[in-house]
Amino acid sequence: MDCELNVTCLNIEGYVEVDKYRYVYFVIMFIIYLLIICFNSTIVCLIWIHKNLHEPMYIFIAALLLNSVLFSTNIYPKLLIDVLSEKQIISYSACLFQYFIFYFLGSAEFLLLAAMSYDRYVSICKPLQYPTIMRKRNICILLVLAWVLAASHVVVQTTILSAETKLCNFTIKGIFCNNAIYGLPCVRIIVISVLGVVALVDLIILPFLFIIFTYTKILIITYRSGREVRRKAAETCLPHLMVLISFSCLSVYDIVIARVESSFPKTARLIMTLQVILYHPLFNPLIYGLKMKEISKHLKRLFCPARNI
Repeated sequence: MDCELNVTCLNIEGYVEVDKYRYVYFVIMFIIYLLIICFNSTIVCLIWIHKNLHEPMYIFIAALLLNSVLFSTNIYPKLLIDVLSEKQIISYSACLFQYFIFYFLGSAEFLLLAAMSYDRYVSICKPLQYPTIMRKRNICILLVLAWVLAASHVVVQTTILSAETKLCNFTIKGIFCNNAIYGLPCVRIIVISVLGVVALVDLIILPFLFIIFTYTKILIITYRSGREVRRKAAETCLPHLMVLISFSCLSVYDIVIARVESSFPKTARLIMTLQVILYHPLFNPLIYGLKMKEISKHLKRLFCPARNI
């Protein structure tokens, strides 16, 4: 299928009765996108403004929330355009770009969570060395590494897919471009499958195991310490673990959605897809805003100033 100017286009066929419910889809998605932008940006601004939040833990939280905003911005504007359009299509090059940003930022999320777990490990298990280890320079290195490593893995796969010009399938069974695009080329690309496994190990499995290792060490140390140490550890570590569990479940969702057979009910597929892009960007700021004591304190001062007089 070719669009104008000889550009290869793909049909997006993941919506259910879009002609009937297009305005319902639009209103719901627009409200969700606004909430994601407002919730995440508010906490990022609070961390930026208040000097007592210029600590490694809060800097990592700000990076994570900024990552969520970019992740959502890669998806929602196109969704809003699609539901108002007569035909839901996307050019192959734009689809590859969306695919790259989706998995680049998604993978960076795991690496950022791994950096946060390391910060908590040093803070609780090596408190005397914490100021030396978690200097601003080292924090910047961890942040840059998280995004560069994720981008370098995904860009190789995207480049190979873009070089494969012969397509036999022009239909995406979803509402945006995820790893379902592997089924578009006429011939299955073995290199892509191998690189996908490597990326899965490097960007998801290894960071996940590292996070589990650090929190196990933290648990052992705090179990041997006093009640006050356990309380402080729970206050700072529990939100990170909740975010990790949430994102891990949604990552499994994304893999399942792309691998299930075509006979899988379209409505169920749509619901699962929406959960991947809906819960986590809203879940992050709510968890950190409610569970992190210092952030919660500033939020109360911002939205309920009368109570703090």
